[in-house]
Amino acid sequence: MTAYAAQVAAQLGAHIIKVKLPSDHIEQEAAKKVYEQYKVPIATLAERVKHIVQSCFAGRRVVIFSGGPAVPDDQVFDEIRAIRDGDGFGSIIGRNSFQRPEGEALKFLDTIMDIYAGEQV
Repeated sequence: MTAYAAQVAAQLGAHIIKVKLPSDHIEQEAAKKVYEQYKVPIATLAERVKHIVQSCFAGRRVVIFSGGPAVPDDQVFDEIRAIRDGDGFGSIIGRNSFQRPEGEALKFLDTIMDIYAGEQV
């Protein structure tokens, strides 16, 4: 559903598209059949991110992934790695950074920048 929504945004003329990170759940049976028939890889979060990016004119549109509720650091960093590995263009980090003391928030954001830069695996 997220890939389809992102594709529609691209078709409507959006150059920057913001979506939530996708889950591996496919609600509609007809859509599930298509994913299975064409063997669209969606087992990992990075694969699902890549699918969304590809659905936006084969990656010719900027796709940004929005954050969610405050979660443990390891989960945020895993999501950032998946966005990077899936060729996403970045993420929105709000309450996971701004609801911390300044020093802790800066360290947190430095780690995120290092992950995107490939300086941290």
